[in-house]
Amino acid sequence: MLTAQEDGASTLPDGELLTRATELARVLFSQDTDFLREAAARQDSGSTFSGVIFGEQLALTVGRCIRDLELIAKVYDPPDITNRIEFLPLR
Repeated sequence: MLTAQEDGASTLPDGELLTRATELARVLFSQDTDFLREAAARQDSGSTFSGVIFGEQLALTVGRCIRDLELIAKVYDPPDITNRIEFLPLR
């Protein structure tokens, strides 16, 4: 796991942050709806990105978030989530 703060990328605009995550071959987890729009725009344009996992703030406890993220990490290989948006909590 690498946070945007640890990477020195916390002040990047959303699009640049998603590009940075893709350069690092990392899936981006966020609870910010702006990333949903950015990821959807990339899907529509055919631009590659490493994947976004979106956690719905009001529907997700910290414990559930951690369990769901752990499950995704165990089940998916990186190519499986490329250009995809996954939503938490998992259903």
